[in-house]
Amino acid sequence: MALPGEFALIARHFRPLAEGVPGALALADDAALLDAPPGRTLVLAADAMVAGVHFLPDDPPDTIGRKLLRVNLSDLAAMGAEPLGYLMTTALPPDMTPEWLDAFARGLKEDQRSFGCGLLGGDTVSTPGPLTLSLTVVGSVAPGRALTRAGARLGDAVWVSGTIGDGALGLLALTDRLPQLAEAQRDALAERYRLPRPRLLLGRLLSGIATACLDVSDGLVQDLGHLCRAAGLSAELDAEAVPLSEAARAAVAADPALLARCLTGGDDYELVFTAPESEAVMLAGIATAVGIPVARIGRMIAPGETEVRVLRDGAPLRLTETGWSHIR
Repeated sequence: MALPGEFALIARHFRPLAEGVPGALALADDAALLDAPPGRTLVLAADAMVAGVHFLPDDPPDTIGRKLLRVNLSDLAAMGAEPLGYLMTTALPPDMTPEWLDAFARGLKEDQRSFGCGLLGGDTVSTPGPLTLSLTVVGSVAPGRALTRAGARLGDAVWVSGTIGDGALGLLALTDRLPQLAEAQRDALAERYRLPRPRLLLGRLLSGIATACLDVSDGLVQDLGHLCRAAGLSAELDAEAVPLSEAARAAVAADPALLARCLTGGDDYELVFTAPESEAVMLAGIATAVGIPVARIGRMIAPGETEVRVLRDGAPLRLTETGWSHIR
C-alpha cells in the first residue's frame, strides 16, 4: 500500500505523538514553542540512524522507533539531564508502507510514556534510500549541574554502568555470527542491540559526584579516550573488571577474541564516568537505589603514549581498533 500525501501521513502517524505536548501546536505550525523550566538550563542533543548502519533493515519497526528515541535520551543521561521533548526528521524511501510507519509510531508512543517526553515537531521528506531517521532531544538540568566529558582528575577511578559488549554481540547474533550460543542467549544479546537502556535516573544522581561522564556509543575504549583527551590524562583499564552479561561471558568463553569486540564494538549506551576513590561507598548506594549496577574498571593516570592502556592479567592487551567511527 502506498503512502498518503505528506500532510495526511503526518496526521495519521505523527500527530498522535504530539497529543498533550505543550508547545507542539498539534504539529500544525512550522516550529514548536518551548519554555525552559524555571531555574533550569536547556540541554540539546541530536543523533541520526541509517538503515544498514545503525539498525538492520528488517528489524521490527517498533524497535527502530524506540531505539531512535533511546540513543538520544542516552546523551541526556550522560549529562544528568531530564527529557522535555524531541524533534524528529524522517527521510522515507519509496518502499515505505503505512503499516511500517504505524508500528514505528507505536514504538515511539510506548517509549514516550516510559520516559516522559513527546514529539514537538520535525520534518518528513522522501529519499531514494536508505531509510534515514534523525532526532533532536531537548532536556533540562539545574544550572551548573550538567555532567560533561571534561573534569576527570589524576587518580580518579573509572566506572561503568550495567554491562558492556551486549550491543556489539547482539549485532553478531542477529547476523548469524554466534552459532555457538544457545538461542536464549542470542535473543538476549539481540534485544540489547535493538533496545538500549538510557540511564537517565543514574545520570541525574551522578551529578555532583562524577567528575566526567559520557555514554558508551562507539566503544568503551574509544569513548573513555574522549574523557582522557578532555582532561589531558590517560586511563588504565582492567579488561577483567569490565562487567559482562551472562550471554556475553558465554560468547567470550567460546571465542576469547570476542573480548576485544566487547571492549570496542559500541552500541552499549551505558555510562562511563570518573569519580574520586572516596566516592565508592556513595556510588554503591546509588547503584542499589536505582537497581543499576556500577563497576570500577580502571583509573585515570598521567598522560602517556596511549590514551587508554588496556590490561588483561596485568599485561597490555593489544587491540587492532578502539571503536567505531562514521568517518574514516
